[in-house]
Amino acid sequence: MSFIPPDQQPIARTVGRRTRAPLGAPPSAAARAALASWTNRLTRAPKGVFRYASHEEMARERERWRVQAIVDTQRARG
Repeated sequence: MSFIPPDQQPIARTVGRRTRAPLGAPPSAAARAALASWTNRLTRAPKGVFRYASHEEMARERERWRVQAIVDTQRARG
């Protein structure tokens, strides 16, 4: 029986590992479909790097963006 340090649990088994695709191989159709599904999502927050004087100012801006997104969604629904 091997010694197992008291702060670690033994690993019963390894289920599996992902295999890497060969270099230069195009992504699978499933991978392309998964990536394409992300293209129609909106974050509704302006893109870029913002610098704020305080955390409170940042939180106010984020809340303003969130409220505007909710209002836009409700208006689009009618």
